[in-house]
Amino acid sequence: MLTVFTLSSGRSGTHFLYQLIRRNARDCAARHETYGLNPSMFGRPIYDYAIGKRERTRSLLDKKRRIVERARTMAYVETSHAFLKSWPDLAVEHFPQSKFVHLIRDPLKVAKSDADREQLIKQFHAPFCHYRGADGKRYFLWSLTGLEPVFQHFEDFQLTRFQWYVIQWIEIENRAMRFLNDFDKHADCFTLHAPTELNDAGRVAELFDFLGLKQRDPRIVVGGRRNANWRKTVTNDEDRNQFADIVRAMPPKYLEIFCSEPYASLPWAAALAH
Repeated sequence: MLTVFTLSSGRSGTHFLYQLIRRNARDCAARHETYGLNPSMFGRPIYDYAIGKRERTRSLLDKKRRIVERARTMAYVETSHAFLKSWPDLAVEHFPQSKFVHLIRDPLKVAKSDADREQLIKQFHAPFCHYRGADGKRYFLWSLTGLEPVFQHFEDFQLTRFQWYVIQWIEIENRAMRFLNDFDKHADCFTLHAPTELNDAGRVAELFDFLGLKQRDPRIVVGGRRNANWRKTVTNDEDRNQFADIVRAMPPKYLEIFCSEPYASLPWAAALAH
């Protein structure tokens, strides 16, 4: 069975990618964020990755692999952004023949949308959106913990939540490149720039061909529900100033990847240069 996972931050088009695959692929089990019997890999696995504990995560991935194998389809595609947050180091061990989709979106839009989404969830007191780590502290279910080394460089900052998500985005993209390099997976990864290429039927058809997915019909149908926030994501001068403050304080080693493709030619890449 072909297995496909997503290299991405949240708020980068993962839900819409799922909709595209669900509508257009045949003999394919398409999933977005899995819950219930199929471990989501959000929550505690993110904490465990941050502190280097892998036994529990290996057990969850053993369970996920068994569930994926029971799908009995030609392909299984999971578009969750949990992959880079909690288990990139164990992916090849459990799913050695997988292919990957790298979704990249403007970091200002990602960070603003992430901050708005968290605000909405907390405003309406949504249940089960936090968990406790082994240290007894509460962490937001879908984000990094703040224990990751990159955040140590900002201990003297009073970060806004928007700035916190800018740091998370930079860390996630570094993890994407590190994963592809460490496991020699560049040839197995297809990059899509969101939202433009997600709305390009020709580009989506190229994705299907690369992954080896069978189309239901010769023509790709671009459509499906976008997992939109409660308000349109709009960035302003204050956001751009806060973003620049993070880039100035960020150690250069975290910014080196943005001088090369698949980032360098994007219009916002220059803002990530010191």
